[in-house]
Amino acid sequence: MRIRSILGALMIASLPAMPAMAENMTPEEIQKLVDEAVNKKLQEYEKREGSMQQKEGQPGAPQYPVATGPMSDIKVERKGEENVPLSFGSTGSGKLVYAKPFVSAPKATIGGYADFKFGSMTGPTLDNLSRQSFNQERMVPFLYADVTDRVKFMTEIEFERGGTNSPGANGTNAGAMQLEFMQLDYLVNESFNLRGGIILMPVGKFNLLHDSPLNDLPDRPMVSRIVIPSTWFETGAGFYGTLYPSSLSKLDYEFYAVNGMGCNAQGSTITDVNGTRNCRGSQSRDLNDNKGLVGRLAFSPMLGIEIAGSSFYGQYNNRNAAGVNNRSDYIGIYAIDWTLQRGPFEVIGEAAWSRIEGNQGTTFTTQGPSGMFGYYIQGNYHFMPEFLKKLAPSHFTENSTFTAVVRWETVDTDSSNNSRFANGQISNQRDLQRLTLGLNFRPIEDTVFKFSYMFNTQRDTSLNNFVNNPGNNQVTRIDGNGFLFMAATYF
Repeated sequence: MRIRSILGALMIASLPAMPAMAENMTPEEIQKLVDEAVNKKLQEYEKREGSMQQKEGQPGAPQYPVATGPMSDIKVERKGEENVPLSFGSTGSGKLVYAKPFVSAPKATIGGYADFKFGSMTGPTLDNLSRQSFNQERMVPFLYADVTDRVKFMTEIEFERGGTNSPGANGTNAGAMQLEFMQLDYLVNESFNLRGGIILMPVGKFNLLHDSPLNDLPDRPMVSRIVIPSTWFETGAGFYGTLYPSSLSKLDYEFYAVNGMGCNAQGSTITDVNGTRNCRGSQSRDLNDNKGLVGRLAFSPMLGIEIAGSSFYGQYNNRNAAGVNNRSDYIGIYAIDWTLQRGPFEVIGEAAWSRIEGNQGTTFTTQGPSGMFGYYIQGNYHFMPEFLKKLAPSHFTENSTFTAVVRWETVDTDSSNNSRFANGQISNQRDLQRLTLGLNFRPIEDTVFKFSYMFNTQRDTSLNNFVNNPGNNQVTRIDGNGFLFMAATYF
């Protein structure tokens, strides 16, 4: 219809060029003349188009989809080459490195977060071993991709304390670089979805939401460092989803089978000093060929309230090597966490227990802790003084906020009191307590400047024996007090 209209308009436009003919013709004769000319031109056009389509569609003729992306802009001499998409069927050599689908159809989003910290302490603490020091703790690029409406991919690459070549005390390496998680999801529906990869372990809530810009204090809770070894991740697969028991309530769950914890195959590395941290992260292979099970169930009866329970159970140590003993040891870590929000007030927290079976050294003459316990409770108050928004509206906007924070926390690294040296003396049990007062400012929600002062105390049950047995009972005290500043942002 469009072709016919164009041809008709051209014929009518040409009539003034034939004034003598048009002057002696009636309107009906002019219409007939235009129709005949249009029909003739249209028949010629359709005949030519049909011939071209038949030629292109004949057997053996290549059908080239239109290529997109930067490589399609390069001039080529062979006819049709510019329309061939780069794939395994492409010819050539040098440009085959561009045969990636995301070159022509980008899907990924790049973001991440970064932080740096300064501490002025009277002594070392769990996360601040230097008394006076700047510390670039984390720079974490994040990649996310909507591969399809149902396939999602995400990963974090963590550079910690400058990376793997960062010098530490006594020539040690203080930094790290690793995949913190890498998850491939297949979305079925809201109530059931599949996930596999390097999975953030859903034990407690902090391990899932540990990013520096999200949290209101510079240092992480001690229970999430010692009893739950955040950041904790293992390779595995499972499922997750959300259910709605009522119009106001929500139930979230996730369950996975993962590699067993990665302790030394012949001896435990779960100690009073390090907790469970040395047993996390067996991504490349299962060191004990025995899968662990992990899951979290979170119930929110209404907006602003959530309580959740989570646990991990699995083998952490294989004693079948070198004929030491035919027995395997297991660990269970159990946690509850809570979130209560009402207006500008917020109360959050987490408690965790660990139960460790057969936690002995390679010679079976030493005994590590068989239980640990810890918790933290934190109160936040969000506010924004109106006079500051009037005084400096470009710095203090509707998106800005201050948060006053107080957190109390404690960890008992041997709640069973059974850690022993070979001579039967009590090992390095630690009872850690910390009070932190903080104030932070967020110019926007994604960026935060944190100020805090912490009070640390440590009680060592081995200190009485330390004087008489310094060789067997040395303890590193971690009870420094002091000021911390951190700046962190998403990007």
